[in-house]
Amino acid sequence: MSKDKNSKNIEFVHSFRNSAGYINAFRGRTFVVAFGGEMLTDEQFAPLVHDIALLNSLGIKLVLVHGARPQIESRLKEKKSSSEVINDIRVTNDEALTCVKEASSSVRADIEALLSIGLTNSPVSSSRIRIISGNFLTAQPYGVRDGIDYMHTGEVRKIDANAINQALDNNSIVLLSPIGYSSTGEIFNLSVEDVATSAAIELNANKLIYMVDAKGVTDKRNSLIRELTLDDAKVLLQNNKKLDTTIQRCLSSAIKACQHDIERTHILNRHIEGALLLELFTRDGCGTLITPESFEDIRTATIDDLAGLIELITPLEDEDILVRRSREKLEMEIEHFTVVERDGMIIACAALYPYLNEKVAELACLAVHPDYQGKSRGDQLLKYIERKTKQLGIKQLFVLTTRTAHWFRERGFSATDIKKLPVKRKSLYNYQRQSKMFAKTIQA
Repeated sequence: MSKDKNSKNIEFVHSFRNSAGYINAFRGRTFVVAFGGEMLTDEQFAPLVHDIALLNSLGIKLVLVHGARPQIESRLKEKKSSSEVINDIRVTNDEALTCVKEASSSVRADIEALLSIGLTNSPVSSSRIRIISGNFLTAQPYGVRDGIDYMHTGEVRKIDANAINQALDNNSIVLLSPIGYSSTGEIFNLSVEDVATSAAIELNANKLIYMVDAKGVTDKRNSLIRELTLDDAKVLLQNNKKLDTTIQRCLSSAIKACQHDIERTHILNRHIEGALLLELFTRDGCGTLITPESFEDIRTATIDDLAGLIELITPLEDEDILVRRSREKLEMEIEHFTVVERDGMIIACAALYPYLNEKVAELACLAVHPDYQGKSRGDQLLKYIERKTKQLGIKQLFVLTTRTAHWFRERGFSATDIKKLPVKRKSLYNYQRQSKMFAKTIQA
């Protein structure tokens, strides 16, 4: 077997093993996936349909919400008509409503046809995928706002969650169009974001996912922001007025979803091949994740973290970078460890051993998973440890190292004499390792 082929095989096995936990965790969960009508205007939709069918085959309950803005604009142009869009909301007059109905019906039919094909050229190609659509939405008029009558533009009043859940429990994919009906038989043009957010909240969905033209939520340098807490999203939406209008709508939706206990909202660049799978089945994803609280947590270790700690530090012990610790020793000292947990995985750790009489403490076993090195995890962990030492009234933090002296020196540690070790620690010093000692004064 060639080296290239063997490397690809190893990469596949590694990826598949990493995704297995997500496959198991997502089975039976409800995801709402929303996308604009632009998805059907290029070659991106066929691969997305394949990925949606794959998710369905894995037991994930899917609610799809489609838009139709470009199709509506196209029909308006054909009829030589127009419809104002004010504050990114269409004023739906009688002629525009006709175009909305035509466009939405056409888009829905195209999606149903493509999903009916299922997973071609796959072991489950014979499995029929059921797509259910209907009048699951009750709407009400958007009304007159700031002196503007939005006419047939509406907003979601109610979602028939029971009917949707029955379809999902029957292994069907539910397709929602941006059209709602009032109790008096009126038809209203709705926004994709309103429908998707309302559906996610009423169904108590586990995820709300947007496929957008933009590369995700970006900062002022146009760099992708990987994660946002609810508070971060609020600040960004308020302060960054240059955000793409679609991203603004998605962020507003994510904020509302978070406030109604939707754990995760994802905003993905639809132009990335397999974006949906990359976001769901890899630890770091490819888009922007918005959560009520931080996706990554720095906390004191518990006995439940033991297996993750051992997996993290064993390679470094094998290279003699860290002192080898037995499982029993780790169990006894687990309360000394701080860990960084990311989506259930321990990606960094450090131990703190205080000597309160001398007002000094040892920082030990600082380790960061190879996949997260160079991303400031070590710095974040060090700052967290320094805050803990302050709380304990510690005046000086020291470390013993054989291979990482420069890293600590760059962060304010200075070389010092082993003779300055606390008496109790000095008796445990391993002279065979010849570790060097570095210390840092902790500012009050």
